Amino acid sequence: METPNTSGTASGGEQESAASQAAGEVQAAEFPPLEGAPAAGERGGNIDMLMDLSLPVSIELGRTNMTIRSILDVKRGSIVEFDKLSNEPVDIMVNGKKMAEGEVVVVEKHFGVRITSLVAASERINTLGH
Repeated sequence: METPNTSGTASGGEQESAASQAAGEVQAAEFPPLEGAPAAGERGGNIDMLMDLSLPVSIELGRTNMTIRSILDVKRGSIVEFDKLSNEPVDIMVNGKKMAEGEVVVVEKHFGVRITSLVAASERINTLGH
């Protein structure tokens, strides 16, 4: 139990703060805005700094589960069947997160993917924490 401040040096606000702390109340910290930082909801003007960043891009044809015995039996000419049908779109993954879907195409002698749909921005943001 705290003893009351009898010296008379603490202001009323300090006494309230001490009482709040003694009662175990939690208050949110308040910080001044950073200089030059965009306001909440605004896009920063310095995104150009990120434009040269490289991220891994991969195309996922499908997935499957196999027993260890089946994996050890895989040899040249073996066929691994995926969970997707041949006419279904492939998933385009950026940094391990699905960003789009597309169809496989051949450009000259190389494979490519024609993007057919993008994942909604709200869906991409929801997956950032996972």
